[in-house]
Amino acid sequence: MKIVLAPMDGLTDSYARDILTRIGGFDLCVTEFLRVTDTLFPQRVFYRRFPELNPNNTQVISHTSSGIPVFLQLLGSDPQAMAENAAKAVALGSQGIDLNFGCPAKTVNRREGGASLLQYPERIYQLVQSVRQAVPEQIPVTAKMRLGYDDPSLAMDNALAIENGGADWVTVHARTKLDGYRPPAYWEALAPVRKALAIPVIANGEIWSVDDYLLCRQKSQCEDVMLGRGAMVIPDLALQIKYKTGQLSHEHYKPLSWTDVVKHLEQLYLLMSTNTALKERYIAPRLKLWVKWLMPTYTQAEDIFSELKKIRNAGDAIKLIQDSSKAVD
Repeated sequence: MKIVLAPMDGLTDSYARDILTRIGGFDLCVTEFLRVTDTLFPQRVFYRRFPELNPNNTQVISHTSSGIPVFLQLLGSDPQAMAENAAKAVALGSQGIDLNFGCPAKTVNRREGGASLLQYPERIYQLVQSVRQAVPEQIPVTAKMRLGYDDPSLAMDNALAIENGGADWVTVHARTKLDGYRPPAYWEALAPVRKALAIPVIANGEIWSVDDYLLCRQKSQCEDVMLGRGAMVIPDLALQIKYKTGQLSHEHYKPLSWTDVVKHLEQLYLLMSTNTALKERYIAPRLKLWVKWLMPTYTQAEDIFSELKKIRNAGDAIKLIQDSSKAVD
């Protein structure tokens, strides 16, 4: 069973990938999308979107600091431009290329990107095939799609187009573009896709707990899963799933306490503070965002958030977070 960290624009950036894979349970990460039009990007653009490619930032290129592989996600509708940028990313060291056919954002879909392509299975086939032909055969080419644009009537056609184009596996977010992120996720709609395809199908959408995972597995018939927002609310959700399904022994799993979480937030603060390219004013908002996501799981996060959200200085923010851990001790 594979657990993948979802690409979420503005949320699961390189800092989040570093922290969440330190906590553990993930087998793979996918970057936030790099939007491709008709341009072959210079090296600096790849490094900005995908810092794990930069040899100055990582011990092993295209891996997090804890050794988990990272794939670059590309979003676009021009087969040649997508292929050229995929080839360049691989030349820089990317361990794999993921293609975005699922983003529901209006700005993306107005310009023939993301989920808008789910209306045209043939175009999806051409994009996957072009990228597959542009990179070495040992480099995985994968894709993420939704069940459809307005409705799921083309779900099977799109999934088969991805497979026939040469993808190694496909992740299916179990909602349409029209559904957005509104519950529920239609996990049962993945089962026919899983049965029809020879390549692996990874289930995604509304997995907030171990029980959600177990129900998703039952309904979708997919063992592999991609976690997104659920991993922000429960940072050790991937570990919990592996423990519950017998992949981790009791000796290798310890519930993540608030004190443990604070140590990881300290590491997040250090990672951001030592990045000279990141302006200091962005650090406090990012810490606040993490604490806000943690509120449903940890009462300590809820206790400090009203005071934390008033703080603008990053040093003051991390001190308040640290003090909340001392209060627990």
